[in-house]
Amino acid sequence: MIKKLFITCLFFNSLISYSQDIINSTVVDLKKNRDVFQTVNNEKKTVTLFVSDKEKVKAIQLNEKMQITDSISTARPDTKKYANMIGYNISNNHTRLYWSSNNYQNIFAQLYDFDTRKTITKEYTIVLKNEKILQKFSENENFYILTVLKNSNNFKFHVFDNEGNYTERIITLEGFHFFKSDYQKSDLYGVIGENLLPFEAPFTLQNITVENPTSLTDAAKKRKSYFNDKKLTLTFDTNIDFTQVIIIDLKDFTATEKMVKKQFIAGDRTSLNSNSFYFENKLYQIKSSSDLLYFTIKDLDSNILKEYVVNSATPIDFKNSEIYQEGGDFGGGKRILETTSQFIRKINNLNSGLSCYHIGQNTLITFGGVSAVQQSTGQIALGQFGLIGALASAAMYNPTMTSFNAYSNRKVVKIEGLFDKDGNHIKGELQPLAFDKIRTFFDKNNDVSSQTLFRMGDFYNLGYYDNKTKEYIIRKFAD
Repeated sequence: MIKKLFITCLFFNSLISYSQDIINSTVVDLKKNRDVFQTVNNEKKTVTLFVSDKEKVKAIQLNEKMQITDSISTARPDTKKYANMIGYNISNNHTRLYWSSNNYQNIFAQLYDFDTRKTITKEYTIVLKNEKILQKFSENENFYILTVLKNSNNFKFHVFDNEGNYTERIITLEGFHFFKSDYQKSDLYGVIGENLLPFEAPFTLQNITVENPTSLTDAAKKRKSYFNDKKLTLTFDTNIDFTQVIIIDLKDFTATEKMVKKQFIAGDRTSLNSNSFYFENKLYQIKSSSDLLYFTIKDLDSNILKEYVVNSATPIDFKNSEIYQEGGDFGGGKRILETTSQFIRKINNLNSGLSCYHIGQNTLITFGGVSAVQQSTGQIALGQFGLIGALASAAMYNPTMTSFNAYSNRKVVKIEGLFDKDGNHIKGELQPLAFDKIRTFFDKNNDVSSQTLFRMGDFYNLGYYDNKTKEYIIRKFAD
């Protein structure tokens, strides 16, 4: 027991020691109800922080060392008309923010020009007739709003380029194969509109950023998108027997389809569970029954590159962690499960998923299941980071930061495994990630506000306002 306590103390001390690298701090008196958002220009290695309240937006430009080089202040768009900041794009060293009305039909753009130190604005009116908004994507050149057209096989992209020009592009998926979860033949609109509540609402598409660790809450969604500046990859796992992959080329707006089969498990299909994660042009799939689990790595032509099979009577030989359970009926804390059968049975009864994340040349994979949001029965445990949950509903949305609140009021069961580039399991203890160190930091520093989190190069940068010292501080964390 003493040995375990000693090792635990060493582990937490190692986390804390890596969490003290302050890059910059600035004395500033921030008022309440401020939102903070950032854009990162990796080519020029600069960051622009946007600090917004109900009246003004201040753009603060930082260099690679997170030192302030310039700033511009301007009036915030009319809050009654433009309720949300929905995206951005970058032109040279300038950032254009896009604000929208609640129905997205009115768009307001603000270009922050640091050469002239002026803000240039432009308004757009877009027609959203018989279409549902699914997702928004930002990158250096363009800002995209993706919609699906009613009762059709068509996507539409509303595109805003780095010159402020607006265009529309329709992607027709005629000839593609669309089936709902019960093999009922459908169209694209019907597949995306299928009701998967309470975990996943109709006409939702979870965007995944593989450069950051992905929570199981996001990875367990059946409809996911993976975006970069050259293509958009969509995966649909609503059917238990296959993953449908749609790849859209964002240069010529053409689409291709792949149907990647999942491993066969005998028995009642309604008692099975499956999902996938798209990573480095490969599809990582899991499929389970109450006593059997397949983990398979395939290419997009359904060729098996690596496969692992576990039943309830055998150990999980590809894990590097204990089997963890958080939340649930035992008080919201964390405990360790002892057997393979517990793990397989529990994730099969939850919303199962897996996620991949690069650690050097290797891949860290999280396997598990997560529940829908449960009714809170008391105070959220510190490990679930409820203190920053308010940022999820802020006008300036930061998906990296909100991942810290992913498991609040949910039950989650998970393991982690480390694999090489060929999918072979690597034995050994896992080292703490930057996210682990940031979580430990927040456990000990909860009198903060206006948090933002972004990645630049190999480091995560955490910005926050220290309410006691009246400083805005940026710290650097590494995996």
